[in-house]
Amino acid sequence: MTINWREIAVDSKANVQEAWEVLDRGSLQIALIIDDDCHLAGTVTDGDVRRALLRGKRMDTPIAEVMNANPHTGLLEEDPSHWQRVMHRHSLRHLPIVDTRGCVVDLVRYEMPTEPKRTTPVVLMAGGLGTRLRPLTENTPKPMIPVGPKPVLETIIENFAEQGFSNIYLCLNYKGEMIREHFGDGSRFDVDITYIEEDRRLGTAGALSLLPDIPREPIIVMNGDLLTKVDFVRLLDFHNKQGFIATMAMREFSHQVPYGVLKVGDGYRIDQLVEKPVERYYVNAGIYILDPATLKHVPDQKFYDMPTLFNRLLDQNKPVGSFPLRDYWVDIGRLEDLERASDEFAEMFG
Repeated sequence: MTINWREIAVDSKANVQEAWEVLDRGSLQIALIIDDDCHLAGTVTDGDVRRALLRGKRMDTPIAEVMNANPHTGLLEEDPSHWQRVMHRHSLRHLPIVDTRGCVVDLVRYEMPTEPKRTTPVVLMAGGLGTRLRPLTENTPKPMIPVGPKPVLETIIENFAEQGFSNIYLCLNYKGEMIREHFGDGSRFDVDITYIEEDRRLGTAGALSLLPDIPREPIIVMNGDLLTKVDFVRLLDFHNKQGFIATMAMREFSHQVPYGVLKVGDGYRIDQLVEKPVERYYVNAGIYILDPATLKHVPDQKFYDMPTLFNRLLDQNKPVGSFPLRDYWVDIGRLEDLERASDEFAEMFG
């Protein structure tokens, strides 16, 4: 069921009082924070407002300080059943639907979805040295660093198992014996684990040349140091529907320039002055869907990374695509991000 989202839209320059009035008028317990006419900047619920007031915020506080700036969304190109899966997995009553520009085009209400089962191979790259996390990684491989009560790799595998994926490949190198000892054959986690041993570092794609068999269906490849609540069924089905040979998950990254930015023409004439503009980029999220045909481009047992593979496919005009993630996602490769993930674990995975 869709809803007229414009009735609950709030300008990103509004304050808490103005957002509260829209929440009260809309009776949906959610408002969409919009900038640039249609771009979804965030969402706010009546609960967000109450918690902000308890923290000492005022009704004239800018709504940008209170809103959820990373809300869950659905994509216009997806089947509506996937929107329902997102709401089911994250206990949401409503879901904004956005187009490729990040602009809101619809708002849907929760209905009970169905959960399909998958046999897709999942390859987890767990052989990195974790240099940026030393001294934590001097005696422990990075995927085995605890985040919350368990190693981050255990949370990753449990997430796949919950979504019906059981065919797991773990690519090991640095202190791989610790990973093998902890996970065994995977039966304790309701998955089947096959280990791929790298006798030298092969990069984020090179280990794919060591797969025992060429898969018959697309595979999911993911870095083993990501704490995320990505819906992998949704990502896989998007890849298949779009007809891509390879899909890279991406995250939106925003950066506000702290100065006025000049656009200068001939003779140093100022054509435009933009005060503190917000620049938006999409960055590689370390999660990929690859058709079996892509594996022939991976050299045998040589160092090879994913950006190189994607660039090679692009050079050959292959259909390569992207999937924007708005789910919870943290790369624990830096100490400050590891600390943040640890602080947020109970809320996101408890």
